[in-house]
Amino acid sequence: MTATIDKPRLESLYADEVKAAILKEFNLANVSLVPKLAKITVNVGIGRFLDNQKLKPEIKDTVISTLTQITGQRPIMLMAKKSVANFKVREGAPSAFMVTIRGERMWHFLDRLISLAIPRIKDFRGLKDTAFDKAGNYSMGLTEQAVWPEINMAEVHFQHGMNINLVFENSTPEMSKFALTQLGMPFVRDEE
Repeated sequence: MTATIDKPRLESLYADEVKAAILKEFNLANVSLVPKLAKITVNVGIGRFLDNQKLKPEIKDTVISTLTQITGQRPIMLMAKKSVANFKVREGAPSAFMVTIRGERMWHFLDRLISLAIPRIKDFRGLKDTAFDKAGNYSMGLTEQAVWPEINMAEVHFQHGMNINLVFENSTPEMSKFALTQLGMPFVRDEE
């Protein structure tokens, strides 16, 4: 007896309904022209938490724990590539932690972001729809990790935010916005 593994909910929705809607909306001739969500990156900048170019262990542990809990993957530490005197950054000093999510984990993360984390943002009125680049990639930021239900704030030593980037292949800002709206991303409504 073999167990069938279901696709993530948003991946199924994208494959079954959103692709067809994009084809129709943008008059695309071929299904291979439809944009595809390739990966999601989650970054936490830690440069301002450095003490004499050294990272305090409790800060490092908190950031690693947070990113591991919300993404299911252990983050990597990024080092500064250049020294910048104005920001008190030296080359080789820790500057950020990053996780790149692909495949099923990416779809599960996006589902939890849209249905669990974003509705928990204080005074939320919708995401800005101006954060798309020319290639159709979308970037957003969260000011604190408390919006994720996996995080127990009683065990957290300090609060930090994060940047979330949704990277599309073969897309434009209009197509990416349409695809994300169809998946349930709550953008600010145009008031006309």
